[in-house]
Amino acid sequence: MRIAIMRHGPAEDYSATGRDHDRPLTPSGRQRVRQVAEALAGAGEAPRVLLTSPLVRARETADEVGAALRRALRLPGEVPIVVRAELSPGRDQLGLVRELFAAGDDNAVLVGHEPDLSELVAHLSGRPPSGMLKAMVASFELVADPERRGGYRSEVRFILDPKTLVFAR
Repeated sequence: MRIAIMRHGPAEDYSATGRDHDRPLTPSGRQRVRQVAEALAGAGEAPRVLLTSPLVRARETADEVGAALRRALRLPGEVPIVVRAELSPGRDQLGLVRELFAAGDDNAVLVGHEPDLSELVAHLSGRPPSGMLKAMVASFELVADPERRGGYRSEVRFILDPKTLVFAR
């Protein structure tokens, strides 16, 4: 199973409502997210579904990724976007990954927030948390392994730096 973890794009410092939950992406944040999505498309990475936090900046990130992938890959329809509370700050992202793996849901992108995503990436990669830049993507292959907790082992496929658009391992 393939799964990618993506931090939302750069967002405004404040929202019109004053609530952190409502902060939208900046215009340059939208552009960065589109560039990341186009780089993913250029590498042949087309998720089956985008799962997103309910916070505005994450939902807008998922919307931009879906639209950019559809254009770049000339997909016949929209990439489905599903809001999942587990991707909200402070929630159980690892539990969501385990749920997706158990259900056999393949090729999903999870859009969320720091510091939770760094902790999730550290768990999946076996590396210490290092912080995810805004719009960064970390992709993993999860393979069944009944000897391990969660029933799988994970391997890093790539890390996409949103500033340089360079894929690394």
